[in-house]
Amino acid sequence: MENRRPAKVQWSWTNPKARAIVYQVLAIAGVAFALWFFVSTARDNLARQHIASGFGFLDHTAGFGIVQTLIPYSEESSYGRVFLVGLANTLLVAVLGTIFATTLGFVIGVARLSRNWLVARLAAVYVETLRNIPLLLQLFFWYFAILRPLPVPKESLVLLPGVFLNNRGVVLPRPEFTSSTLAFVVALVVAIVGAAGLRRWARVRQLRTGEIFPAGRAGAALVVGLPLLAWIGFGAPLAFEHPTLGAFDFIGGWRLLPEFVALVFGLSLYTAAFIAEIVRAGIQSVSKGQTEAAYALGLPVGATLRLVVIPQALRVIIPPLTSQILNLTKNSSLAVAIAYPDLVSIFAGTVLNQTGQAIEVISITMAVYLVISLATSLAMNLYNARVAIVER
Repeated sequence: MENRRPAKVQWSWTNPKARAIVYQVLAIAGVAFALWFFVSTARDNLARQHIASGFGFLDHTAGFGIVQTLIPYSEESSYGRVFLVGLANTLLVAVLGTIFATTLGFVIGVARLSRNWLVARLAAVYVETLRNIPLLLQLFFWYFAILRPLPVPKESLVLLPGVFLNNRGVVLPRPEFTSSTLAFVVALVVAIVGAAGLRRWARVRQLRTGEIFPAGRAGAALVVGLPLLAWIGFGAPLAFEHPTLGAFDFIGGWRLLPEFVALVFGLSLYTAAFIAEIVRAGIQSVSKGQTEAAYALGLPVGATLRLVVIPQALRVIIPPLTSQILNLTKNSSLAVAIAYPDLVSIFAGTVLNQTGQAIEVISITMAVYLVISLATSLAMNLYNARVAIVER
C-alpha cells in the first residue's frame, strides 16, 4: 500500500490556501510590530519623564489609611498590602452580590409567572423599573438619598437589640470565637457529610426496592440536631461583643459602611432584574406537557416547579446567568463613585496617583479582573455541564 503524502501548497496568488497563509503571516507580523511600538514608546516616554518602571513600588510604604479592611493593615503597610485589601473588598462585594442577586432574581422570575395577578404585576414593575435605570444612578440613590440622610449615631435607629442604623453605617455585635467553636464546626461538618451520605443511600435504596425514605427530613434533623448537641454539651460556639455608644460614635461591635451597603444593594437589585428575565425565559422554554404530566401524576405546584421544571430550565438559565454574574463583578468597579475602598478605588486610584506607575497598576488591575472572570466562567461551565440533560 503506497504512502500518501499531503499535497503541497501551490504558491500562487490565485490559490486560496496560499493567500490564507500570507494573510496569517502578515497579521502576526502586524501584531508583533504593534506590541513592539507600544512597548518602546512607553519605555521612551517613561525615561523622558524620569518615571521608574517595574513592580518594585509594591514594597514601598503606602502611608494612607483604609476605612474597611478584611486583613490586617496600617498606614505603614506596603502598596502590595493595599492591593490585597482592595482585592479582598472587591471579592466580598462580588460574592455577596452574586448570592443576593441570584436568589432574588430566581424569586422575581418565578413570581412573574405566578397565577396571582397582583404578584405577577409587582414583579413586572420591579423588572421594568430597575433594569431601565442606569446602575450608577441607582448607587447614587441608595447612598446619597437613603443612607447619607440617616440620623447621627446618638439618634441611631434600633433595628434589633444590639443592631443600630445611622449615617455612618450599620453597627452590629461582633462575633468572637470561643473554646467550643471547634467542636461545633466539627459537628456541623460531620452532620453535612452524614446528610449527603444518607441522601445517596436513600436514592440507591429507592432504585433498588422502590421504597421512599424521607432523606430530606432526616438530613435536616441531622444537620440541626448534631450541632445543637455540640452546643449543649460544650457551650456556645460564639460570643458577641456588643457596641456601646460613646461621645461621638459607637465603640466596639462590627460596622457595615454605608458605601458597602449601598454598593451591595445597588448591584444586587439591578442584576436581579436581569436574572429574573433569564429565569422567566428558562421556565417558559420547558414544554407545557412536562407540567401537565407532573400534575397528572399528582404532584403539587411547588413540587412540579422544583423537581420537573427548574431542572430542565437550568440548561437554558445557566449560560446567560454566567454573563450576569460576570457583569456584576465588573460593575463593582463603580464603587469608586461612592468612595467604597475596592480594588479600583484604592489601588488603581490612590496608589496610581501616589506612585505614577500607571502601566504597572493598570496592568495588575486588568489582570485581576480577567482572572476573576475566567475563574467564574470555568466554575459556571463545570456546573452547567453537570446539570445539563444528557440525551440518548
